[in-house]
Amino acid sequence: MRGGVWSAPGRVNIIGEHTDYSGGFALPFALAQRTVVHARRRGDGRITAVSDGHGAVEFPAATVPGEVTGWGAHVAGVAWALARAGAAPGGADLRIESTVPRGAGLSSSHSLECAVALALTGLDGVEADRAELVRVVQRAENEYVGAPTGVMDQMASLYGADGRALLVDARHLTAEPVPCDFASGGLDLLVVDTRSPHRHADGEYGARRRTCAAAARALGVADLRDVTDLDGALARLTDPVAARRVRHVVRENARVLAVVESLRAGRVREIGPLLTASHASLRDDYEVSAAELDTAVEAALAAGALGARMIGGGFGGSVIALVERAGRRAVESAVRDAFRRRGFTGPEFHVARPSRGAGRDG
Repeated sequence: MRGGVWSAPGRVNIIGEHTDYSGGFALPFALAQRTVVHARRRGDGRITAVSDGHGAVEFPAATVPGEVTGWGAHVAGVAWALARAGAAPGGADLRIESTVPRGAGLSSSHSLECAVALALTGLDGVEADRAELVRVVQRAENEYVGAPTGVMDQMASLYGADGRALLVDARHLTAEPVPCDFASGGLDLLVVDTRSPHRHADGEYGARRRTCAAAARALGVADLRDVTDLDGALARLTDPVAARRVRHVVRENARVLAVVESLRAGRVREIGPLLTASHASLRDDYEVSAAELDTAVEAALAAGALGARMIGGGFGGSVIALVERAGRRAVESAVRDAFRRRGFTGPEFHVARPSRGAGRDG
């Protein structure tokens, strides 16, 4: 195949944060905002990638971790991970466009990687297995880019569907569609981009992942999702930090399943308090919040939001708030005013709706 167009969406995670790398559950959905890759085959075994706002990179299709850095590492890492999976790509020219906000906790990097993976395999005429692409993208992030992320982001991007959230089971790499209709109840899921950039490749994210793995070993389970007696587990852990991390993961998994039950029953309003409880847990037990995130959540709730929480890896990024459509502007105004009083950069807002997943566009 000489050329084509592939795209992959960003994602919003309704609930289930920092659970995927402990084999747990999450409930994301694909956004309308997408990364689009216009791809064309070239015969010299090199890959060029040109991105609006990032510039251009060029490198051999076969590289090793550390050879390509910066934003180009996400592209080179996918090519490297495909080769490790037995699907080494040939040379390609890639022109990349994206409407997924960068640094906002909406998975712009995974959107890019999923679109590139589909483009590189598509040029070879390969209908890639989605579960295999999940692992390819994770390997690119973990081993090439150096970000110790899980599988939830790329699963949301690759398996997304209009009008559906996805119950992601990270252990079994399954994504079960769940009805997700905010509009019929007069509700909106408002995304507040706090414009405080977050970073996953630093030590904080990795430290939490290592703590969870060590706690699982101490408790004699494969993953923290296997903890059934939380009180007993907490009593066995001598490290108070590890105990807080375990408490978050176990309770967050339970919150995911409770939200799924409510959505399936059409009781959308009931999920609000669970969102807020998730934020409190991420702030206090997982300690990944930030002043901008807490301010946005507090202001949204004070202005009438049914629930609100930080999303993404933390340390910045975005907040979601479940709001009455008629009261959305009041929530936006309250958050904007709170940021102004704190001297923060003005936030940006948009309404998130479950959209189609990654695929070929042309």
